[in-house]
Amino acid sequence: MDDEVEVVVAHSERVTLRVGDVYLKVDADRARVDVEVEAMSLAPVPTPEVLWHKWPVLALAALRGATLGRLGGSSTGTAAAWMAAGAAIRQLHEAPLPSWTGRAGRSVVTLAEELDRECQLLVAEGLLPAELVARNRQVAEAALRKWAPSFTHGDLQIAHVFLDGDEVTGIIDWSEAGQGDALYDLATFSLGHGEHLDDLLAGYGGVVDLEVVRAWWALRSLLAVRWLSEHGFDPFAPGCEVDVLKSLVCGPAGSASGG
Repeated sequence: MDDEVEVVVAHSERVTLRVGDVYLKVDADRARVDVEVEAMSLAPVPTPEVLWHKWPVLALAALRGATLGRLGGSSTGTAAAWMAAGAAIRQLHEAPLPSWTGRAGRSVVTLAEELDRECQLLVAEGLLPAELVARNRQVAEAALRKWAPSFTHGDLQIAHVFLDGDEVTGIIDWSEAGQGDALYDLATFSLGHGEHLDDLLAGYGGVVDLEVVRAWWALRSLLAVRWLSEHGFDPFAPGCEVDVLKSLVCGPAGSASGG
């Protein structure tokens, strides 16, 4: 209802509210808000209309349609909808590069150091069993490689892409966008929904290294568990990050063609 305020997400770094057809994002980091606005102006895919922007608040118009689901929940999207999402992601990745590096573009050295530190803390704090952490650290190793930069979203969760039927109507939350590894975006979007990966890649096109996608699933999940736990989220919920880590220790993956 227009006279109610809905809290969409809230933690110590940022808050998103919805009032009618307007989303209000309050972010303590001015640079992050500036990146979001700039990225949406450059991205060759549908994005929310910026109604106004005065730090620390960014006002955005609501998008038509709904998302394909969320991590930890089922996806009701059709195969055609997943293919449409894949095609939109490809369009983004083939766009001219922004001038800055995003979250998906962290250096191999930085990522390896962050990952090793986080793995040690996960075990030391008793959040995850040492064997589960060690085996997923091995899986994650495949992501630590050279990659050609693409225009990446950087936080392309399934809940950040809206569709009306099989049409992508908009992609939200661009604060982590910039130059980065395209497979990071694909892995983030399919995290916890691997059963739809074939449809996603059919829309995306080309040949995608599934070992690297799986590696990003492991790496992103390992890095997220402590942060989520400390900010009021539950990575141990069914289908979420810890379940992803458990599933990754079963069986190898190769390469798949998206068409």
